[in-house]
Amino acid sequence: MNKFRFTLNALAIAAFMLAVASMAQAQATRTWVSGVGDDVNPCSRTAPCKTFAGAISKTADGGEIDCLDPGGFGTVTITKSITIDGGGTFGSILASGTNGVNVNDSASGAAGTKIVQLRNLSINGATTGLIGVNITSAGTVFIENCVIFGFKAGSGRGISDVRNGGSGGLFVVDTTVKNNSGTGILLSGNNLSAIRATIDHCNVWSNGGTGIQNSQQGNFMAIRNTTSNKNGGSGSSSDTGARTDIVNCLFYFNGTGINSDSGADVVVSRTTVTRNSTNGLGFSAGTIKSYGNNEVFQNGGNNGPFSPGGPGGLQ
Repeated sequence: MNKFRFTLNALAIAAFMLAVASMAQAQATRTWVSGVGDDVNPCSRTAPCKTFAGAISKTADGGEIDCLDPGGFGTVTITKSITIDGGGTFGSILASGTNGVNVNDSASGAAGTKIVQLRNLSINGATTGLIGVNITSAGTVFIENCVIFGFKAGSGRGISDVRNGGSGGLFVVDTTVKNNSGTGILLSGNNLSAIRATIDHCNVWSNGGTGIQNSQQGNFMAIRNTTSNKNGGSGSSSDTGARTDIVNCLFYFNGTGINSDSGADVVVSRTTVTRNSTNGLGFSAGTIKSYGNNEVFQNGGNNGPFSPGGPGGLQ
């Protein structure tokens, strides 16, 4: 009997070890989703999953989820370093009544360190979505060649970075953020979070609030080669001691073109600010400095001058 029990125990231990090995093996470095996939699959190329949420649990930290064919792959919460890429086809997220993508590594054991990359995605709030990409804890987040639109419930933001404490990066490149009810792109947070953000070659159009907002002391934002137009608030607004550099951009048909509030420091170069209904430049306890090579004209009011003490003494 004792020998029989020993054999059973040995078999149980072996089965457990095999199960653990199988679970570890299921964490692939590259997984796949398909419009005709199934989340019970291993998310391999020949047996893809149906949704991003189904695939992310089977993708290793630092791995990548790719789209095999056009489809809507559902909303997703990201807690690890991951790349989600819809390149080569049409990768879509329909976020009716909720957020499209949540980025939150706070429970990962390495909070504020994970690297997240979102590429070639259409993220649609379908008028009832809350936030397109909601970032609450991460290291660096890259959003590349995406379209984010139709978020018109709750805060109605396209991209919302509200990380508290620590430091990190946000890079939004070749991306369109449009037709949301609130702020197009928001960089905020508390406790001097000191996020470094770059908005490059983007189009921020027809959002109900501010197009691009840099909020909170310690945050730095560079806006380059970007158009911000027909937003209900400002094309760009900085406040609470934030620092923003604007280079080679176009702000037009907004409420105010560029606004600086609450001790913010804004520096502008090679930028056109025109046909904004209220003001070209808005000074509300902040500064807007010029390199002396901007065009500010035909706005509802305040076409200049810039704040004194521009870089190199240029105005």
